[in-house]
Amino acid sequence: MNIGDVAARSGLPAKTIRYYEDIGLICPNRSANGYRCFEERDLHKLAFLGRARALGFSIEDCRLLLGLYEDDSRASADVKQLAQAHLSKIEEKINDLEAMRATLSELITCCSGDNRPDCPILKDLSGECEGAG
Repeated sequence: MNIGDVAARSGLPAKTIRYYEDIGLICPNRSANGYRCFEERDLHKLAFLGRARALGFSIEDCRLLLGLYEDDSRASADVKQLAQAHLSKIEEKINDLEAMRATLSELITCCSGDNRPDCPILKDLSGECEGAG
């Protein structure tokens, strides 16, 4: 398969596939003329990477996950530990987003939204007030 074929089948842009090759996540064969020649195993790895990235795993986490996937002597506990660490990061981000939402909601409620220049949102962003945030 050429890069266009594998891009279409994996759902990943060719640019992403080239990047994954540049950083060593995949290593497709090369034909005599230098073109990439992808095999089914490359397509499978790309689908794996696409799914892992869609779940928010970092490139380094993906590198570790691929290594574990390809290691027949791996312990599932290692995979679980990596996934649990990632889930903890996601939960922390969710908490941060909920706090931001609460602060912004409070600021929006406090703003009269009329023609006057007084605006609690701008005051908070500038650090002028002690209230919300």
